[in-house]
Amino acid sequence: MMITNPLNAYKETKIKTASPGQLILMLYAEAIKQSSYALELLEQDCRKHPQNIEKINNAIIKTQDIITELMASLDFENGGDIAHNLFSLYVYFNHQLMEANIQKNAQLLRPIKNMLEELYKAWAQAVEQTQGSAGESRVGVNIAG
Repeated sequence: MMITNPLNAYKETKIKTASPGQLILMLYAEAIKQSSYALELLEQDCRKHPQNIEKINNAIIKTQDIITELMASLDFENGGDIAHNLFSLYVYFNHQLMEANIQKNAQLLRPIKNMLEELYKAWAQAVEQTQGSAGESRVGVNIAG
């Protein structure tokens, strides 16, 4: 009998039942988490804490992997200029992340994290509006009384 980790099972269910917009938000949230972690470690002196170099590298690479996944999710046929602009932005992000990783430079990483946070907010608002308008058209029974 295989025992599964309840937290992993919850995360897997959350991903499988998420809308496309919610999946994008999850990707942004994880990219922000990883870039924040890398930034936190970069702001410490790597010469004083050489053990952080590998952790920084891993967090930045995870952020790049997420950005690449966001690039792959773009719909150029239906997304028009927005999809093309996001693609260009993601290319820029990956380039800056690579430079930040090579140079171990927090000043290169910070603006990327800030832009990811702004994109997260914009997507969250769009998802909320989409779900709100979809929810308004639903017919149901008011069981609240």
